[in-house]
Amino acid sequence: MNIRHISKLFYQIKLVNQEITTKFEKETGFSITRYELIMFLKEHGKSPQSTLQNALKIDSAAVTRHLKVLEDKHYVTRERNKANNREVFVSATAQANEALASCETHYDANSNKIHLPLSQAEEETLLDLLTRLVK
Repeated sequence: MNIRHISKLFYQIKLVNQEITTKFEKETGFSITRYELIMFLKEHGKSPQSTLQNALKIDSAAVTRHLKVLEDKHYVTRERNKANNREVFVSATAQANEALASCETHYDANSNKIHLPLSQAEEETLLDLLTRLVK
């Protein structure tokens, strides 16, 4: 595969990213990263901030910025580890769970809003391929 072909592929990935993340935020009220942060906490419970950073593959400054926004909306709480003051634990709040439930209800009621023109099998294949690219 020549460099021009690769650049076209990467550019299409960039355009898809812009389109999908804009649609997701417009329809859910969450940025995709903040949604994934809250979902991680919902699924795993109270977690060190460093675990969030590693799980979402984003740098510590970005995690801090996202958590600050979520904290201002009362969706997460952060507390220092008393045994190790450098470590910060993050938890999702009941308000975050309510917002997620509302988001899911809204999405289910308007399921055509964030529609991918793919079959279920194609969506799963795409997810697998994109996951492999990230690794």
